[in-house]
Amino acid sequence: MSGWSLPVGSLGETALARLAELLDKTIRGWRKLAEVAGADKRYKCRSDEELECCSLRVLSPDGSPSRRLLQLLAERACPNKHLLSSLERMGHTEAAQFLTTTVNSTIRLTVQPVSQCVAEGKRVSLMCQATGPPGLEYQWFVGNQEDFCPLGDQVWLILSSMAVIIQYFLFSLNIAKGSSQWAHLDQIDPSFTCIFFSFFLASSYCPTMVGLQVAVQPRPQSLREGGPMELECSAFGNPPPQYQWFKDGRQMMDAKLAQFKVQRVTSNDQGRYCCKVFNLFHEVWSSEVEVEIETGSSSMPQCNRRRQESGCYATDKVALLIGNMNYLYHKQLKAPMVDVHELTNLLRQLSFKVVSLLDLTRDEMQRAVSEFLLLLDKGVYGLLYFAGHGYENYGNSFMVPVDAPSSYTSEHCLCVQNILHHMQERQTGLNIFLLDMCRKRNVNDDIIPQVGVLRVTANIVFGYATCVDAEAYEVNQGELSNGIFISFLKQRLLEDEKITVLLDKVAEDMGKCEITQGRQALELRSNLSERRALTDDIKLPDCLEEYSARNLQWTKAHALPDSQYLQFDCGARVQLGYAAEFSNILIIFTRIVETPVEVVRCDARLTDFSEDLDVDLKLTNKENLEETGSILFTFRSFDFSDCCHYTRLNGLQKLKKELAFTVCLQYQYRGMDDYIEERREVNIDKPLVSKLNLH
Repeated sequence: MSGWSLPVGSLGETALARLAELLDKTIRGWRKLAEVAGADKRYKCRSDEELECCSLRVLSPDGSPSRRLLQLLAERACPNKHLLSSLERMGHTEAAQFLTTTVNSTIRLTVQPVSQCVAEGKRVSLMCQATGPPGLEYQWFVGNQEDFCPLGDQVWLILSSMAVIIQYFLFSLNIAKGSSQWAHLDQIDPSFTCIFFSFFLASSYCPTMVGLQVAVQPRPQSLREGGPMELECSAFGNPPPQYQWFKDGRQMMDAKLAQFKVQRVTSNDQGRYCCKVFNLFHEVWSSEVEVEIETGSSSMPQCNRRRQESGCYATDKVALLIGNMNYLYHKQLKAPMVDVHELTNLLRQLSFKVVSLLDLTRDEMQRAVSEFLLLLDKGVYGLLYFAGHGYENYGNSFMVPVDAPSSYTSEHCLCVQNILHHMQERQTGLNIFLLDMCRKRNVNDDIIPQVGVLRVTANIVFGYATCVDAEAYEVNQGELSNGIFISFLKQRLLEDEKITVLLDKVAEDMGKCEITQGRQALELRSNLSERRALTDDIKLPDCLEEYSARNLQWTKAHALPDSQYLQFDCGARVQLGYAAEFSNILIIFTRIVETPVEVVRCDARLTDFSEDLDVDLKLTNKENLEETGSILFTFRSFDFSDCCHYTRLNGLQKLKKELAFTVCLQYQYRGMDDYIEERREVNIDKPLVSKLNLH
């Protein structure tokens, strides 16, 4: 963000006092400024009382009417550019020249050096950039070593390798009278570097929503009681990753380091451990490992005994998650987006291939289910989760799409029992339905659906968020709302229990909650005859061709475009990066990474999107993700407004052709008033679920 876009208050008290002094001494003073600046209603004095308040400041010994007016403009976020334009229009040359000199001579950091987690012997790039008067010089520091890098005009610090004996570097940049933040370099063993590392370094100066990869996975352990335990999980990421350990699905307090250690283990330490790795943009999970503690009374841990006794396994695990929020003719919901996001993260820990979709029409839901069925086969665990409006008639459950009319019937909705019939035809190993919707009767629907005859497979589990003829509720916590069902389910989903036992525990937890009593109670229906659990291992089938085909189909629906760089004729260079919020929601971030010295202002924005997508241009090219409508990438309140513009594209399933857009670069040369525009067309094929042609 240039200094001209900043509000008047950013000038500082000294500069504002000098401006006020210049305005107080001339007939082209504060009253004229109030009139000219007020031509824009946003900065107009709202009443005669405000003008009188400014005027009365002259009665104070050190009072200044102009200073009070400047304060009012600052409170209304009047930008420096508008103030300059107003001064020029009223003919106050001296004040305009002073403001120009002040803004252009102010040093502002536009790119901060970013802490990184790197491997020994690898190339590291740090960047710090500032705007200000000509001739800015940069001096890099390492800790207290002031002569680490000579003074110069280079914004980059490139280290060809990290020395073996150095574990931590602290880099800073001193620019005239400005200093950057410190960047922390953490070194990990190079033997654990992964194939994604080269991509990570390619954009190491810019926090990315793509590069967060677990390099060191925790390992299962079999220990004797009284001995030490150490679990380790290390990851690459930019910004650097943070860690949170979980045991049996429950968060462990004070276990927030890459290593988790216990000096003397007891039988209470036995269980399943995993680590959540997260930064400002993403979160990933480590593998879940089992820690066995041998005691005198038993040499076989309980988890292993359960699995050995049950003998259950899956040939694969597939989940379809649908959350409908923005209904056209019915009450809009908040919880489905958060519920689907959290359930996605949990199921991925359990090795499920997850397809997560928001706001689908009836045809889109039907095609999504058809693609889901293609991923099922003999022995596969299939899970369907739906959050949205629904109803139940004659024992059949119906999911309501976002385009259902006000008086909808079964003809406008999808019947869950019909989906079960098709799942049974695929000879699945386990069929799980988690239905987070109301089950009241639909008085507009007297049609008795003709569902095919269900087979006796003894592997069906229905988890209803509420009872028959009752409603399901949301927990309203502002933007981050959960449905009551998921609020309790997410606490136990990772437990190594038979799925019906797990849901029974969730029902008990809900029953103890005061806000659910008399309103909502989980209902479980099942004919499961084996001890099958979501944590069951995957044992590949004898025919690997079918397994490979499923992998290919799922991978195709989750392929992200590669990050790319665009070179413009003026010498500017723009980076485009991509991230998936859901299987049908893409986030694009745009960043100017290189600007010629003769260009003083430069801005890159996305426009001219494919006509298939209904893009709200008011929610594109925003300086933070929250303004685009995303609440999931902002859990930890980050703001890189000086670095990136963000665009969030919904409804990718509607794409009929390749996704294309234009990058519009507007820039201004030093000494010129007019802006110059360059445009580059970009085509990223069909990203994410659009490849499945659900339209």
